[in-house]
Amino acid sequence: MGRIVCVHGIGQQGAGGQLLLRDWAPALLGGLTRAGDGGAATADDVVMGFYGNLFRPAGELLAVGDPMFTADDVEPGLEEDLLLAWWREAARVDPKVAPPEADTLVRVPGSVQAALRQLSRSRFFGGVALRALVFDLKQVRRYLQDQQLREAARAVVGKLITERTRVVVAHSLGSVVAYETLAGMPGHAVRALVTLGSPLGIGNLIFNRLTPAPRDGVGAWPGSEDLEWTNVADRGDVVALEKDLRPRFGPRVINAVVHNGAHAHAVSAYLTDKLTGAAIAGGLRDS
Repeated sequence: MGRIVCVHGIGQQGAGGQLLLRDWAPALLGGLTRAGDGGAATADDVVMGFYGNLFRPAGELLAVGDPMFTADDVEPGLEEDLLLAWWREAARVDPKVAPPEADTLVRVPGSVQAALRQLSRSRFFGGVALRALVFDLKQVRRYLQDQQLREAARAVVGKLITERTRVVVAHSLGSVVAYETLAGMPGHAVRALVTLGSPLGIGNLIFNRLTPAPRDGVGAWPGSEDLEWTNVADRGDVVALEKDLRPRFGPRVINAVVHNGAHAHAVSAYLTDKLTGAAIAGGLRDS
């Protein structure tokens, strides 16, 4: 088993662990090199906790790719609320996106149609097909509300975390999977948790739904006192609405802001950053 366990984010239902590692491993090693620790690990040290297949629809004749979702398929509640939160954040960081209160075409405040229309204008979501965006919303909602799927995803990651594992690197929704997995494994030997573009700090939509549940407004620490948690976010990353996780998980979380350019949420841009490499290297030292 690897010293570094990676956990991917949303939208990977059509991929596979080895396919993702072809991109993740070189980028991660590149980040270590930029941090001056290029010899700290090799590709053989890196494994992928792949849970994307849990969201993949069962195959059937004539079905290709993701379901053909439309705006009408966005469900009230968590899916609508998360879509509106993404819209507000996109408007905050991208001048091309009108905020909900400024969209003169909105008949109903927070309407799904208006949100999707505005997000299609943003540099963050502009290249994402509508059906894929709706599918991503449903992945987040299903993970948080489908207990069987949630446990299955955590089991995939948990099986890879052994006494040899020193670092867990998790992106997007994967950071929620990784956090809950580690928090449910007392006595694990992981020394560094590195979360990239994480939605863990989003109040009622994510944070308050975590397992174990937060106590007195503070989330459980996902390891021993020796665990170092580094949270990395791009200022323009719409998924990482709350860039600073300290108000949610305490002052021990190390927060870093990076600049990923036009691809704010792209995992490769996060992994190749010097700050990410330094956080991973820290967990590998003396292992």
